Formats: sequence, C-alpha cells, structure tokens
Amino acid sequence: MQVKLGRTGLKVNPVGFGGIPIQRLNSGESEHLIETALGQGINFYDTARVYTDSEEKMGRVFGRFPERPVIATKSMARSRDQILRDIETSLKKLQVDHIHLYQCHNISSREVLEKTLGPRGAIRGMIQAREEGMIGHIGVTGHKPWVILEAIEKFPFETIQIPFNFIETAALERLIPRAREKKLGIIAMKPVAGGAFQNVLLNFRFILTSGIDVIIPGMDRIEQVEENRSVLDHLKPLDENETRILMREKEDLGETFCRRCEYCMPCPEGLNIPFLHLVGAYYFRYGLKEWAWKRLQGMEKGYQDCTRCGECVSRCPYDLDIPGIFQQLGEKIGRDYPGKPGA
Repeated sequence: MQVKLGRTGLKVNPVGFGGIPIQRLNSGESEHLIETALGQGINFYDTARVYTDSEEKMGRVFGRFPERPVIATKSMARSRDQILRDIETSLKKLQVDHIHLYQCHNISSREVLEKTLGPRGAIRGMIQAREEGMIGHIGVTGHKPWVILEAIEKFPFETIQIPFNFIETAALERLIPRAREKKLGIIAMKPVAGGAFQNVLLNFRFILTSGIDVIIPGMDRIEQVEENRSVLDHLKPLDENETRILMREKEDLGETFCRRCEYCMPCPEGLNIPFLHLVGAYYFRYGLKEWAWKRLQGMEKGYQDCTRCGECVSRCPYDLDIPGIFQQLGEKIGRDYPGKPGA
C-alpha cells in the first residue's frame, strides 16, 4: 500500500521508519533492523542531523540497495550557510547524492520561524540546495501547531511533520485542514506518544484515518517492524468500543508525560532523562515496582542527582517541569524503599 505525500508526488508506505531509536543499537543490529523494514515494504525513512549516528547507520544500508527508499532528514540550522553545510554532511552520511525531503527542524516559536525565513536564513540555503539537485522538497517540523500553521502561510513548504496521536490532536482543529487545502504532505511524529500507548495498532488506525499521510514510529526491534506494518492489513476507522479503549488510556496518561523525543539530552549531570521518565511510568502507571527499582539500582545517576539546573526544561518541546517531576518521583519511590539510595 502506498499513498502520495501531498503535492511532492513521492509515493510512500503510510507506515514509515523513525530514526531516533537506532542511535541505541550497534551497527549490526541497526543494519539488520533497517534491512528487515525495507523487506517489509517500509519505504519512508526519517532521521535528522541531531540524531547522532542515525543518518550514518541508515546510509550503510541504503548504499547497498539498488532501489533507494524515500529519504527524509532535517536540520536545526537557522542560517543559510549552516544548513548548506548540514545538507552536505547528510548526503555523505546517508551515502546518497540526493535527499528526497529536507526539513527545517523543530520550528518552536515565531522568533525561530522569522530567523529561518529571513534574508540570511536557512530557507535560502534550502532553496539553493533544491535548485542544485541536492534535495528534492522542503518541509517543516515542529511541536506547536499554531507555529507550523503560521509557517505554511509564510512559505510554500511541501510537507509538515507534527506530533499526532489519540492524545495530541490539537492539529485537527486548524492545521491539518489548512495543510490539506494546500495539498501538503502530513507526517505524524510521536505516533505512540514516545511509547506511552499500549494499544499501538488502535492508535495507528486512529492516526491514519484522521488525515495523516504517513506515521514515523521509532523502532529498535524486529517485532516492532512487523507489528507496525501490520496495521495496514485492516486499516479502517475505530468503532465505538475501540475508541473507548483509547479514551481510557488517554485519561490514565494525562498531559504531563515524557514522549521520549530526547531533545532534553544530554543532561549536564549525566542523568538519562528519558529512561528515568520511563522507569517512573512503569513504577506507578503499570505497577512494575520491583522491575523499576532494579533498573534504578543499576543506574549511575538517579532522581536524587538532579540539580534543578533547568537545562532540560528549556529544551523540552512539551514544557515539562522535569526537575519537579523527578523530585516527586524520587520522594514517592523513597517512601516505598526508605533508607535505600537510588530514588
């Protein structure tokens, strides 16, 4: 099954491949995973300059395949010169001479948007790269629908990439309808809210029947590749009972939870912030206290090592009070395990 990615004309499988988790895999593991995904018909691969060695790991596989998948990457550069350097680097890392979709990454405010679109902004470099054949299409990504809505009114971007799942539906109000009017390709990042959803396939069905062209779940196991792709076998809108199941999950999760986008990293104190959030979720949300406690004991830094410097808060696209959350988690777990270090 393939769909057109808006007016780009690119034909993509609606289930794409998000490039964040492969940073955690070694070269052999990542190559086997990507090869499996290609074999399953997954032909849209999204990564970024800031995802450490993700581009490089993808490139090792793409360079061996005669049929190149649709490659999308992105940069947080805001100037013309810097983004041209980033595009050159992406081409080398991905081992290609052309990138189908290059995106202005994480446009988080009006000020960032204005800088990116300015006379010396990144968009000028992207236009030049497109004219020279280095990239095919220009997209924009961001976590705030109102900022991305303003972006597509000010520049003819061809795709948008936004968080979208059963919890995060703000884009349905104005952004997605306007993007559809403009015939933009719509890419959903965080389709399982950073791994928070348990009913993954139900959530995918909701997304793919809500006006989204392609989802890009992160994958780090073969089983995930096979399960994620299987949503296309029975793709139809949710019935009332299925909607109720996801609604219960939504109510349980609330709004203040980590999506594991990893923008908060690295922590100046060496805390593994996303994993500490995950441990807290398993401890309290799923009742796996012994599992979570053992993981905390095996970590070099725990909740108690947070110095409340605020670096993570300034980088979190969801404005989470991470130091406050960690203080609460540490105190609650400490009451269950009094006198023991680690919480």
